[in-house]
Amino acid sequence: MADKYVASDKMSELINDDFRLLQVISRFGLSLGFGDKTVREVCDEQNVDCTTFLAVVNFTHLGEKVSNIWIDKISIKALTEYLRQAHTYFLDFLLPTIRRKLIEAIDCSARNEVAFLILKFFDAYVAEVHKHMELENNTVFSYVDELDAGKYIEHKSFDKLMLHQDPVEQKLSELKNIIIRFYNIPGDSNLLNTVLYDIFLCEEDLHTHYRMEEELFIPAVHRLEEYNKHQLGTAAPADLQNDDSNALSDREKEVITWVVKGMTNKEIADKLFISINTVTTHRRNIARKLDIHSSAGLTIYAIVNKLVDIHDVKGL
Repeated sequence: MADKYVASDKMSELINDDFRLLQVISRFGLSLGFGDKTVREVCDEQNVDCTTFLAVVNFTHLGEKVSNIWIDKISIKALTEYLRQAHTYFLDFLLPTIRRKLIEAIDCSARNEVAFLILKFFDAYVAEVHKHMELENNTVFSYVDELDAGKYIEHKSFDKLMLHQDPVEQKLSELKNIIIRFYNIPGDSNLLNTVLYDIFLCEEDLHTHYRMEEELFIPAVHRLEEYNKHQLGTAAPADLQNDDSNALSDREKEVITWVVKGMTNKEIADKLFISINTVTTHRRNIARKLDIHSSAGLTIYAIVNKLVDIHDVKGL
């Protein structure tokens, strides 16, 4: 399957050909006013990885059938940043905007139970999207950042971290159908039809986003894991091997468990009947042995090594 768009195409022609690519351009941080510049020229001038940009725009336009062409070529760093910016767009702009339009379009008075339930359904949906995307922002992307820095983390369940989430797309489809089938209030329907149109577009945008994660992002991460493992040898790095000097004690594993569950040093000390200074010493030793110095990295380690269940981690 040949690509639709190539580096020598004019950037303005891409947008005219598929208006959905406006969102892609925005999430890569590209400014409008391209003139007759090519994709390559625009990307080079604005410090965007051109190969990753082309992978995303072709995937957006043609779907997963082109994903295999790009998996070995893209920049994980650039794609991860693109996905982060997409999350910001959905959580901080698009979904709040749809909610404001929805409130304006339906009768939210106490006497209109259907309208109240529609808004409640939408808020529950948004909460699921937040949970899905914050998990990726706080845990998955941090793991990928470490891989991109050339580290190799012995793991068993990256896919579980990435995909251990409820299917949120179905909920938006249900909301759309509820409005179409059951909300029948006399009057001007322009506002309601407009917000319903926005929901259709949001549904399509989210579908493309999730498919891109599954078909481009996850396979590219797997390849990076294998590459790092090969570069560092068949064994895990020395700081992750279970030799006597670097093996975690049972007490240190307990401390990790409570740290990733959100406890403070004082709370851990009270829980384990030890001093705060002892907790601090344990945490310092854990950081030295694992070479993990962030809470996100420690969370990944704890989940992968089954010290905690993903549902027990605070904030996920």
